[in-house]
Amino acid sequence: MNNLTDPRPPLPEWIVDVYDVLCDSCFNPVDEEDVQSVPREEALTVLLNNSDLSLEPEDADHALTRLLERGYVYSVDGELRVTSSETHV
Repeated sequence: MNNLTDPRPPLPEWIVDVYDVLCDSCFNPVDEEDVQSVPREEALTVLLNNSDLSLEPEDADHALTRLLERGYVYSVDGELRVTSSETHV
């Protein structure tokens, strides 16, 4: 994730872990759609229910905000989408 070929600003490791969980749980294409999206509230639920992360609600919200600010995900009509899904397809 945080390597020299990735143009996005680096993130703390725990937020990278959040990103990986989101990509694996919410953005894995199960059909042939090009764009995978998830409502922000559903993403928060996924993060809070993940036992490997053990996040408090404020931490999960902060992580999503950082992912949005750094360009790892973007928001369209309240739905989150991965900016560069090719690494997790």
